[in-house]
Amino acid sequence: MEPRPASAGYAETTHIVLPNETNTMGNLFGGQLLKWLDISCAISAHRHSRRLAVTVAVNHVGFDQPIRLGDFVTIKSHVSRTFSTSMEIWADVWVEDQHTGASKLATSAIYTFVAVDDQGKPVAVPEVVPVTEEEVRRYAGALRRRQLRLILSGRMQPKDATELKALFT
Repeated sequence: MEPRPASAGYAETTHIVLPNETNTMGNLFGGQLLKWLDISCAISAHRHSRRLAVTVAVNHVGFDQPIRLGDFVTIKSHVSRTFSTSMEIWADVWVEDQHTGASKLATSAIYTFVAVDDQGKPVAVPEVVPVTEEEVRRYAGALRRRQLRLILSGRMQPKDATELKALFT
């Protein structure tokens, strides 16, 4: 299987925050943002692997600032690193004020997807080749994030997390 550049899985989606997607403060529901993130990350996973991909974990989502009614929300996602059948997907959430046109990074999210065959069994995915400085930085940190996720889920013993231990030695 030929390695693929991180750009092979790039996806970008844009939404407008409508009244039925907001709470009583006029802010986007967190669950709505999670839904949009999951869809964008699924597109990235599929584009990279050329396979159906399923969400395995939501590793991190911060709600760093409110996203207001009427804001334009653009989600830019890509595969930051692959393992045998799984892919770490990084998504940046940009918010644009439709009156001023000012755009700023609102938050980032990290999801894990697994590519599956028609019977739902995991299948191998191509390696990702980081190119830009940002892609290289995210690629480098992905193994530590994976080890932490596996420890927290009880699927790895802390003593076996070599990348995490290296941070403290």
